[in-house]
Amino acid sequence: MNSDLTISAAPRSGNPGVIRRSGNIPAVLYGHGIDPQNMEVETRAFAKLFTAAGYTTMLTLSVADGKEHPVFIRDVRLHPIKNTITHIDFYQVRMDEAISANVPLKFVGEAPAVKNMSGIFVRNMDELEVEALPKDLPHDIEVDISLLDTFDAVIHVSDIKLPEGVKTYKEGTEVVALVQPPRSEQEIEALSAEVKEDVESVEGVKKEEPAEGEAPEGAEGKETKKDEKKSE
Repeated sequence: MNSDLTISAAPRSGNPGVIRRSGNIPAVLYGHGIDPQNMEVETRAFAKLFTAAGYTTMLTLSVADGKEHPVFIRDVRLHPIKNTITHIDFYQVRMDEAISANVPLKFVGEAPAVKNMSGIFVRNMDELEVEALPKDLPHDIEVDISLLDTFDAVIHVSDIKLPEGVKTYKEGTEVVALVQPPRSEQEIEALSAEVKEDVESVEGVKKEEPAEGEAPEGAEGKETKKDEKKSE
């Protein structure tokens, strides 16, 4: 287990609202070989840990009885308005059993077709589903985009260098990234025209101006009342 990524947990001290007001977050531990356990962790400690580990890095959960559990963060629930963390799920794994996870792709390097030819970099994938033992599961997977030296060059799944012990069942021919040619002036003008038309259609139909000599809508009744008063 990664000793640098460790967080301590204590048994729950009350209902979820009380726990959150005390500066902690309600959590639950479940998984292989254990019954679900309700607990709480310190908010600031977890925020720092979550930034480093995410969902794909194994960490150590140290509980009050002195036991240490190899876990992954399985779920983090947020308040719909405040965007604060309201609950955490920790999932205990078996060290000898492979697990599947969607690991983020980290694009590194510089694409010559972007730098030298003003191309547009296009990502078709942001993450890749892989399988590995818990200790081998990477935090992210690097993709070298320096291979994209022309507009015909494409990075496929088969071009990604996976860490040792990590494999994927994705088709090797699936496209990960490419570079498109820059838009021409004509394409940009056509796109601007489409946007302008869409904006005008959203604004709605403009009211028609009254014809010359015609009273605005609603004014006819007012004029009639004035005439009636004069006749009185």
